[in-house]
Amino acid sequence: MSNFQLLKEKAKFVRCETLQIHKQAPETRVASSLSPIEIFVCLYYGNILSFNPKNPKDENRDRFIISKGHGSISMYPLLADLGFFDKSELKKVCQNGTFLGGIPDPIIPGYETVNGSLGHGLGVGSGMALALKAKREKQNVVVLCGDGELNEGSNWEAIMFAPQHKLDNLTLIVDYNKVSMLDFSRNIIDMSSLNQKFASFCWEVYEIADAHDVKEVYTTLQEAINKRDNKPKVVIANTIKGKGVPFLETHSLSHILSVKPEDIDNLIEEIKNAD
Repeated sequence: MSNFQLLKEKAKFVRCETLQIHKQAPETRVASSLSPIEIFVCLYYGNILSFNPKNPKDENRDRFIISKGHGSISMYPLLADLGFFDKSELKKVCQNGTFLGGIPDPIIPGYETVNGSLGHGLGVGSGMALALKAKREKQNVVVLCGDGELNEGSNWEAIMFAPQHKLDNLTLIVDYNKVSMLDFSRNIIDMSSLNQKFASFCWEVYEIADAHDVKEVYTTLQEAINKRDNKPKVVIANTIKGKGVPFLETHSLSHILSVKPEDIDNLIEEIKNAD
């Protein structure tokens, strides 16, 4: 099996497990969690990030901040599969007595920050990147945010701050799924010119045309994250919100919709059998 085939199989596995979690915990934001799966898979199973499941706070780790925390339930099966915590926890999501909630926080091994309030991940990541650079450390800082999250002004403070301090150890990945909480993003604040916006703020801009193609995702992230040219990097990843669930993929309210439990088993079989 090629490396890209392995990544593709892992993406299928994570997508199926995410739907299974949603079946038992319908309050989870499933559409938001389905769009960044290939990004997570390439970062972790593709060994782009340096991490240590046995010691999640290892000083030598890269820092990965998931600013759109509600949209990262798909990280749970991935982290369990890699050994950050026991797989039995996946059956307890959103139940009393577990650390796996509907919105993740740093009590979960593998998470760096509190992620409930949107718009803060990039500012925190910029601070981490500045501190690592001041100490002449080589670790990377990677932040994932949603496109709707970029409506928050705090992001743009960080977007101005990072180039000023030449934070080339910082990479922002935008999960550009084009759907916000209550409508298509274009009807709220149109982000169709993200490339030009970031370039005008002196960021190095990359774009992934299909962020569900593991080869394109892996190749782009590998290049961007490891580049050092005195500029922060942004990767605009074109995703589909609700990827793998047809009615969610085109719905303006996919962010807040749930999938019927009786439909999830069929969806999982379709995903497993897809090319």
